[in-house]
Amino acid sequence: MNGMWVDKHRPKSLDQLDFHANLSQHLKMLSASGDVPHMLFHGPSGAGKKTRCMAFLRELYGPSADRLKIDHQVIKPTPSKTVEISTLSSNFHIEINPSDVGIDDYHVVRMILKEIARTPLVDTSKHPFKTVVIVEADRLTRKSQQALRRIMESYVSNCRYILICNSSTKILAPIRSRCLQMRVGAPTMSEMCAVLHGVAKKEAVTVPDELCQQIVKESRRNLRRALLMLEASRAQIQATSLPVDLPIVRADWEVYLRETAERIVTEQSAARLLEVRGRFYELLTHCIPADLILKTLMEELVRHLDTDLKVQIVQLAAEYEHRLQSGRKEIFHLEAFTAKFMALYKGFLDLLGDV
Repeated sequence: MNGMWVDKHRPKSLDQLDFHANLSQHLKMLSASGDVPHMLFHGPSGAGKKTRCMAFLRELYGPSADRLKIDHQVIKPTPSKTVEISTLSSNFHIEINPSDVGIDDYHVVRMILKEIARTPLVDTSKHPFKTVVIVEADRLTRKSQQALRRIMESYVSNCRYILICNSSTKILAPIRSRCLQMRVGAPTMSEMCAVLHGVAKKEAVTVPDELCQQIVKESRRNLRRALLMLEASRAQIQATSLPVDLPIVRADWEVYLRETAERIVTEQSAARLLEVRGRFYELLTHCIPADLILKTLMEELVRHLDTDLKVQIVQLAAEYEHRLQSGRKEIFHLEAFTAKFMALYKGFLDLLGDV
């Protein structure tokens, strides 16, 4: 079986999950009881929320949950507007990410999710309800969340919703109150090292403890990122007798953003802003999310700042992250953040020069 390690060695059942045994036990009890409420999986990126959710669906629906098909849906909310979105579904559940269409997610919720919810299952002898998995639920606009709340109330008899998000605070309180909240925290360093050693052993690669700890630290306890780093370092590990001294291999887009931050700090001008705009387009066309670009760029910029300016830049990034959720053109907000940073940083340097 070929493929990336992070997918190839993804646990398929609740029993195979390596950490948060109490959550796995709770999910098994819910599955056995058949009394499944709406659920909200939340926690940091790379903690295993989606993996745990899919393992729960296999526990609930059996092998049928793995017989998946991709559907491309096209809706026309108005004669002049067309919205396209892809869904992944089995006979008993459907997975959808309405935020893929940006601020048009309201039409996806109002038309597609409502139609799914009110269409009952053909065979209800084993399972009286279907399940809708909404990925990146915290990216839904407020309007679409309000529509989702009404659908959850109206069609609870034949449809359950599982929401997956990083931050539950971005979910409306009425939705949170209707869901069983499952906090999936980041694994500990020892748990992550155990997973990395287990995957390396299956791939016949020997990884020293020191290197595992370096990867865990660099990944910031994001297991998905740690596995990608481990796989990227595989060739170097096998080619050297001193793998501990190897630099951790970072993702190309992270290296690209680090270079972008260095260029921004080196020169603040209209020409440099235009150059950075082109680099943003390069990242966006390679499907790097705009909010991830903004967050990573902020972290790289802060590394070059004194304490007095760090707080302002973090607040500025939070403001433009909020604007990203409300606008259509992501490039505008990324460029505006960069321009504002350049103005603040240049003013700070001028002030230091006067002193």
